[in-house]
Amino acid sequence: MDDRLLTIQDISCVGQCSLTVALPVISACGIETAILPSSVLSNHTAPGFSGWTFTDLTQDMPAILDRWLKEKISFNAFYTGYVSKAQIPYILDIIEKTRREKSLVIVDPVMADNGKMYAGFGEDFPEEMKKLVKNSDVILPNITEASFLLGVPYKTEYDRTYIEDMLKGLYALGTKNVVLTGVSFEADKLGIACYDGKKIEYYFTEKLPVSVHGTGDAYSSAFAGALLRGKTLLESASIAADFVVESIKKTQGDPDHWYGVKFEKALPYLISRLDK
Repeated sequence: MDDRLLTIQDISCVGQCSLTVALPVISACGIETAILPSSVLSNHTAPGFSGWTFTDLTQDMPAILDRWLKEKISFNAFYTGYVSKAQIPYILDIIEKTRREKSLVIVDPVMADNGKMYAGFGEDFPEEMKKLVKNSDVILPNITEASFLLGVPYKTEYDRTYIEDMLKGLYALGTKNVVLTGVSFEADKLGIACYDGKKIEYYFTEKLPVSVHGTGDAYSSAFAGALLRGKTLLESASIAADFVVESIKKTQGDPDHWYGVKFEKALPYLISRLDK
């Protein structure tokens, strides 16, 4: 039976983030990709758009699961992104009832960045997110999300001890592997730190002097695709990091493309890396 991944996250119809990134990127990796939208937005909510529509799809989840069970639909991989507190119990139920033997659960605990929680999430959200983390094979937090999950101060200046204590603390929450993103010890380098409970490994790319929407979704999606293609944890994390850099380079110099990253232009690069 072929690999089939289910990704559960919101869909912003315009803006190159969430499901509009996950579906094409993971599909380009050669993995059958099913989707379960947690909500539908007209466009993403970052500055630049003056407003947006929002439709919550929490109440649709039980009926969708019921239909899947009747059709005997199953998945050997799951990848969660932006979801609400109310949806986490449903998601855990979906994973439990539709997973195949030795299924893989990848959790991107989307909730915060740059030291702040996203609007709409309460202070109790990290505790609920820990339930997904506990049932995961891999988690992909940024440093802000890691600080909220662990209840430790967020720092913009830190050393390896701070990062490695975070990795060990996140691993202790119950996941099997941690990939911490946004790690930097040098001004011109940005990368990731991986921990499997035994060893800590790093990978760094050049740090580009721009900030582009949707890079986190591009990273997590490429990571999931690479992991399902049989790459190791560090290989998957590295390929995803390089893919994001390539996507940003394809976007630089276009002032009209402020709302997202041109990941589509970098898909041939991602595919070539996976085939090596």
